[in-house]
Amino acid sequence: MTPTVSPLQLAVIVGSTRSGRFGPTVAKWFVELAAQRQDLSIDLIDLADIQLPPHMSDDPGEHGAQALAETGARLANADAFVVVTPEYNHSYPAPLKNAIDWHFTQWQAKPIGFVSYGGISGGLRAVEHLKQVFTELHAVTVRDTVSFHGAAQQFDALGLPIEPAPSKAAATKLLDQLVWFGEALRSARSEQPYVA
Repeated sequence: MTPTVSPLQLAVIVGSTRSGRFGPTVAKWFVELAAQRQDLSIDLIDLADIQLPPHMSDDPGEHGAQALAETGARLANADAFVVVTPEYNHSYPAPLKNAIDWHFTQWQAKPIGFVSYGGISGGLRAVEHLKQVFTELHAVTVRDTVSFHGAAQQFDALGLPIEPAPSKAAATKLLDQLVWFGEALRSARSEQPYVA
């Protein structure tokens, strides 16, 4: 792949904040793979470290306002996103919905990909719900995903996939799609700002 003049800014969002979560393992593997590319610059956003306000309010408090401002700036700086999500009760985690709903313009006219994990469904039902949400926010979701079925059994003690070839191939396809849409949409936004 030919490197871009300026690498796309890719924000990778870890959507689970639960104690004992598996998300950081999956996210670390994905970020290390994505970071090998010359056409991407990575910003890892772990929602467990940010502590956005849990209630939508006009007065989120000093700490909440600071967390929102910092997170909003990082999302606005991104040209593309990858959401790393588990599946909880047939959908995605509440803190992820909270982070999505606190922001609006940051998602617009940008591509979003998904890396999911879980039990038998591999988190794909969470991804289906997220695609509907991001479409409402004027984002462009890419078709292909990376999915780990029975995720805890798919990784070794070092946090690497036991069978690396299929997951690497899926991640490469996802990243290729993100770069194509990311470059096209970045160019379009620079020529004509997107208005929702």
